[in-house]
Amino acid sequence: MEPLTTAAIALSSVIAIKALEKTGEKVGEALWDRAGKFLVTLKKQSPHTVVAIEQMPEQPLDYGKALLEVESAAKANPELAQAAQEVATAAKAEPNPNFIQLIQQQADNLKSQPQQPSVINYQKLADEMKNVFQGTIFNAPVTKFSEFPFSATL
Repeated sequence: MEPLTTAAIALSSVIAIKALEKTGEKVGEALWDRAGKFLVTLKKQSPHTVVAIEQMPEQPLDYGKALLEVESAAKANPELAQAAQEVATAAKAEPNPNFIQLIQQQADNLKSQPQQPSVINYQKLADEMKNVFQGTIFNAPVTKFSEFPFSATL
C-alpha cells in the first residue's frame, strides 16, 4: 500500500473506532491495540492532530488536513509509519461489518470533498481505500487453456 493510502486507512480506522464506541459496539482486540499505539505515536509527532481526533464528533475534523499531517508525520517518523501500517493491516482483517461500513462511508465522504489537485487526489485515494476493504476486480482477458505455451498433459 502506498503511504497516503495507509495513512488514510489508519486515520479512518481511528475515527470509525471512535464512532463505534459511541454506539457501544466493539472492534477486535488487535485493531483496538494497534489504533491505540498509532495514536500514542502520532501524539509525539503531531499532538494537535490527536486532539482534533479526540474532539470528534463535537467538533468536526478537517479530514484532508489531518490526513496530510498524518502522512507527513509518518514520512518523518518510521515508528509512526509502522504503526499506521499495523492499523491498516488490522483494519483489513476486522470482521465487524459496521466498522467496514464506516470506513466505506469515510471513503465516500472523501470523494465528495472539493478537489485540491496540488495537495491530494481525494477521488483516487477514496477508491484505493474501498479497494482495500472490498477487493479489486480482476478484469484481464481470459486466455484459452490451449493457448498456453506449455503442455496440458502431465
